[in-house]
Amino acid sequence: MGRITPVLIALLLAGCGGSGSNDDSADNNPVIDSTALARCSAVTPLQTVSQGALVFYLQPQYITGQQSSIVAGLSSQQSHGYHFSWQQTSGTPLPLSVTDQPVLPFETAVAGDYGFSVTVSGNNQHYQADIAITVSQDSGLSLRLDHALVEGADASLRLDRPNGNLAQNVSWCVAQGPDIHISSDSDEQLLFSAPQVTQDTLLVVRATGLVDGVSQSDDVNLLITNEATINSAYFDTPVARTHSYRQDSPWADVLQPCVYSNQLRSSCTLSALPLIGQETADNHIDKAAIMNRVLVSHDWMGQNFEAFLDTLDTHSDFAKLLQSVTAIVISYDVRPSFYWVVTGAIYLDPEDLWLSASERDTINEAPDYRSAYGEDLQFLVPWRYVKNNDYASVYRNPVLRQSRTLTELAPDLASLLYHELAHANDYFPRSIHGSLSGPTLLDDYSRRSSAKALGSDQLSNQLPLQSAEMQALASVRFHGSSASAVQKAYLPDDVAGFFSPDSANDFYNYSTSREDAAMLFEEAMMSYRLGIQRDVAITDKPAQVSASTVTVSWGQRGRIAKDSIQPRAAMIIDYIMPEINGAALEASLPTPLPMRSGESWLANLNLTDNAKPATQRILPLSSATPPLRLSGERHVAPQH
Repeated sequence: MGRITPVLIALLLAGCGGSGSNDDSADNNPVIDSTALARCSAVTPLQTVSQGALVFYLQPQYITGQQSSIVAGLSSQQSHGYHFSWQQTSGTPLPLSVTDQPVLPFETAVAGDYGFSVTVSGNNQHYQADIAITVSQDSGLSLRLDHALVEGADASLRLDRPNGNLAQNVSWCVAQGPDIHISSDSDEQLLFSAPQVTQDTLLVVRATGLVDGVSQSDDVNLLITNEATINSAYFDTPVARTHSYRQDSPWADVLQPCVYSNQLRSSCTLSALPLIGQETADNHIDKAAIMNRVLVSHDWMGQNFEAFLDTLDTHSDFAKLLQSVTAIVISYDVRPSFYWVVTGAIYLDPEDLWLSASERDTINEAPDYRSAYGEDLQFLVPWRYVKNNDYASVYRNPVLRQSRTLTELAPDLASLLYHELAHANDYFPRSIHGSLSGPTLLDDYSRRSSAKALGSDQLSNQLPLQSAEMQALASVRFHGSSASAVQKAYLPDDVAGFFSPDSANDFYNYSTSREDAAMLFEEAMMSYRLGIQRDVAITDKPAQVSASTVTVSWGQRGRIAKDSIQPRAAMIIDYIMPEINGAALEASLPTPLPMRSGESWLANLNLTDNAKPATQRILPLSSATPPLRLSGERHVAPQH
């Protein structure tokens, strides 16, 4: 998403009970060094085909097995305010995942002629045109993904592995369009920021490498779109273009300007965009009303979210919890996920929603801006969800280009939704929807926060966390504060001594009182509803960090059922979902299991008496050990 401004970070800390500094004079985002990418020495320009007001940009050649595209634009070179809709009209049917953008990406397996149709509507105009291409039988590198990208946005490109092997001696260059500055490059991936433009502009980036000793190359076509001048107090770069998932939604015209716009200067009123639960009497669950509030950068994101609610929300937990938001934003540039009281919306990273490799291609892989926080600390706090002594989710390595089922994405998406929607229901539980007086949600939040009326306020007042050391370390790890000499000297055993006796279920609980409540709710509901338990540990920090290299100093499975944590979790469950008895829920959870000190994180995956060594772990052929997840990395503190 657009880079969060220092003002917003200060609001985040001040509004959420953060223990770190809220000095808004310094930008907490790390500075990333960048260098200009070289220009390609030999270039064959894209072919231009004009049809009335529409212009098509075609590749010099189309070959099988290579990611390709057709780019459509208007002769005015401005696509703002227009909606694009593509269809294939002839040729071997293609699995098209992105049909709602100016750029139509695709990959062909069969040579021959292909036809496509595009409809462009908006700004009281309507255009339609057909275009045809010929695909030749050949092979080559494949660089992904051709797509539209707003100026100033972070971007990532990934090179396929031919025959499963990484291309050698890869070089990158700009074949057409403005210069770009890269923040990272490798033989597989390029990270950069889209350049500023004065009109929609094509940028063509080329990757060249050796495959079986033969030099091959591929170009990726990026349409950099010109955006309105930023006048938002909250974002300092443009956010992605989004649209209502349901074009006939009664809220279609207000969703984007109220929740995801670089023109956003203040909160919309409740009369303009109320909470979903305020639409119907007694918070009656209406899934159509929920989907009318979904804002997406790509239609597949809304489709997969809707399928999840229809088939996997068996207890209607998420349908109930979604009553306390104004909108659901799912966009390729949201990383990490968060809830924001300024808009009342939940913002979801689509990494937890893709089903096909082509859907995954559309997601920006730029790292979380907080990844460098706490580098001076000598410990790590990994976590994972497990079931039957194995990872609850099947990890799909992006280089293998595999698909996954809706059931496989459920554990990650469910835990994310329980967490982020806990924030929304902490601020505005269903029980108070009828008494909200506005004029904005932010006004109601301010009144409730001042009165210490939130569930997280009551939790911290009645059953507070005790460890001052963990509070201070959380300020370093999650808010970017500088580590003191004492903190830099802490060893994993020291940190385990601070954490294990206290009543937090994760390190992230200490980042703010709001996160304390959300972490408790998330883990309790995952165990209760899905039979999935959460592991947390304190480990060392070796030079090469992975599940098999970090050594557990202390760890626990199912910590949410610890005696001192049960009443805290029960309290927040009763507040957020009063139809569930929190104490009875907690009493039903499995007894926590200790991890084996001195063994690796991976070796501690099986905690039963007949535990197998890590080297004997049996994995599905399509799977692998997931990357190590560290505390707090999937979330950003609720933004106010």
